[in-house]
Amino acid sequence: MANLSPAFSYTVVYVKDVARSVAFYSKAFGHSVRRLDESHRAPVEVCFAYADVDAAFKRAVESGARAVSEPEEKEWGQKVGYVRDIDGIIVRLGSYVKPPPHSH
Repeated sequence: MANLSPAFSYTVVYVKDVARSVAFYSKAFGHSVRRLDESHRAPVEVCFAYADVDAAFKRAVESGARAVSEPEEKEWGQKVGYVRDIDGIIVRLGSYVKPPPHSH
């Protein structure tokens, strides 16, 4: 069986005013924004990275999580699947993102 121990990856915070929140998090906490998403989802999404996303997704669903979308390769180079936990919170199960190859 694959090692299904996750690494905490990151937290996604969905906000009402993206520009205002970007400025706040930058100034207050020194955070930088990696990706903007204006999808108007719930205010938080928990993200875990796994070596075997398919097995992690299967285990989550078998343990009571509700499947939202099956794992699939994304354009940013990560395999990602989504479930809802028992409280309805979105949990992203993703592969480790490979760094881009060095260009010469």
